[in-house]
Amino acid sequence: MFGVPVNWQAVSLTLQLAAISTTVLLIVGTPFAWWLANTRCWCKTVLEAVVALPLVLPPTVLGFYLLVMLGPNGFVGQLWQTLFGHHLAFTFTGLVIGASISSIPFVVQPLQNAFTAIGRRPAEVAATLGARPLDCFFTVIIPLARSGFLTAATLSFAHTIGEFGVILMIGGGIAGKTEVLSIAIFEHVEMLEFREAHILAGGMLLFSFLVLITLYSLNKRLYRS
Repeated sequence: MFGVPVNWQAVSLTLQLAAISTTVLLIVGTPFAWWLANTRCWCKTVLEAVVALPLVLPPTVLGFYLLVMLGPNGFVGQLWQTLFGHHLAFTFTGLVIGASISSIPFVVQPLQNAFTAIGRRPAEVAATLGARPLDCFFTVIIPLARSGFLTAATLSFAHTIGEFGVILMIGGGIAGKTEVLSIAIFEHVEMLEFREAHILAGGMLLFSFLVLITLYSLNKRLYRS
């Protein structure tokens, strides 16, 4: 590309990380967002604040505590080392955990808003017609919340693509293992390789812009339908 070799390994690793963490968050975040949208538990506000923490915490702070937790002296790291023979810091699995945690609000909040807008009425109507709770959720609630799922998946994927602070703290920049695009750009700048940095940064800028245009366009169509 323009006579400059592109770090396709970093591109591939970044796409894998974004796809896996987004899938994990949708699986875990969907029931949690549904519960938040419908519960009257006293701890709801506390949990909503916890979910929103990655939005206001500096990524290096979140990354530092995740590194402590996943490292050889952390509870999770020690447990993982006992089970699998190694800790989670500076591994791709550790990156998935860190990226998932840093992207939690981008999945849970849109889904919670979508479920809140739907309300309980559709589920109650489906129940009166004999639908079981799970059937009702998958055949009624999820189709009605498709706009929320689209927003959650897109924002989570895009945020993971551009994540830097948390990824740097947990994974460092091990080539072929934890070196994602944002880390590769940083390393190019450190070595004064601005042309290579421009190509990677420009690609991410274009990607982010296209993602947002696609999201807004699809949401408009969904709201009209």
